[in-house]
Amino acid sequence: MPLKPYACHANASRGRRFAEPAAPTRSEFQRDRDRIVHSSAFRRLVYKTQVFLNHEGDLFRTRLTHSLEVAQLGRSIGRSLGLDEDLIETIALAHDLGHTPFGHAGQDVLDDCMKAHGGFEHNLQSLRVVDHLEQRYPAFDGLNLTFESREGILKHCAKRNAELIEAREPGGIARRFLDGGQPSLEAQLCNLADEVAYNAHDIDDGVRSGLLTLEQLESVPLVQHYLRETLGVYPALQGKRLLFETIRRMLSQQVYDIIEASEAALAEHAPADVDAVRRAPPLIRFSPAMRQASTELKRFLFANLYRHAQVRETRHRAEIVLRDLFAAYLQDRQQLPADVAEQADHPRACADYIAGMTDRFALKEHERLTGQRLFT
Repeated sequence: MPLKPYACHANASRGRRFAEPAAPTRSEFQRDRDRIVHSSAFRRLVYKTQVFLNHEGDLFRTRLTHSLEVAQLGRSIGRSLGLDEDLIETIALAHDLGHTPFGHAGQDVLDDCMKAHGGFEHNLQSLRVVDHLEQRYPAFDGLNLTFESREGILKHCAKRNAELIEAREPGGIARRFLDGGQPSLEAQLCNLADEVAYNAHDIDDGVRSGLLTLEQLESVPLVQHYLRETLGVYPALQGKRLLFETIRRMLSQQVYDIIEASEAALAEHAPADVDAVRRAPPLIRFSPAMRQASTELKRFLFANLYRHAQVRETRHRAEIVLRDLFAAYLQDRQQLPADVAEQADHPRACADYIAGMTDRFALKEHERLTGQRLFT
């Protein structure tokens, strides 16, 4: 399908922070995607976890597999809506580059450790990775991505950080957080695809881990509907196949719902171009009924999976690891690699270094520095 007028068009990109000649065989957004895939931060996502830690099983999702699932969902929906699939893929693959080891536990610990030094936000850290921390090119720090890719990566941003970015980059990617505007449709789509992927694979991983059961999930209307629909067609189905088919049907319907609801919103607001999209309300959306159903599922997962005693115990030990690492690095620069230790903003350098760690490297470093092994 050809791109719609309200899509981001690579040949009309707002450009890069450092001018570069165009690539002869790739669009600007394809080039961004390729830079993400070849980055060190992207490779490290394979050993950064979602809910379950790497040592707890080989089949649970990691940040890498999650990012791939978001990209797949985003491209499928974006193709039907006439959006730029390469930009969608770029944002999806990059959106978790700033995530710490040990999932959200790491984000919370680093934010607390950095309270006196500007705090820590994983979305802002993803931008920091692509703007500064990747060091692959001789002419600039970072990956020098297009405005549109960077805009999509910065999903959330506290006002104080938006003001700092705006001061460095007037009218740039942080302006919308100060004006109440929206990002591109491609970025909006990635945000929603992220939610859909999270809910689906956390059901899968939760049941696979034994922390959730299908009987529990029957209390969630969205899951119950597709579980019963599956059993209506395959009454003898059970176990993994029943779980997978239920999730597949639920995912498919959410995709169709987003397409239908977004098409209706686009028809109602009729944005003439991407600038009109930024002035409009969010246009990539669930229907009200699906929004409610998805919210109920998220509440269930929060109460029964993310707050499960086993997950909380793992989280507690992960928090100890990262607090100990931050304290050790802050106290003694000699424990850091030379290029990190020599940076002027020492607390931020410590946070950058820890945020970039994989789960298993953080555990190795903790054992080296403390002599303790908190995970077997």
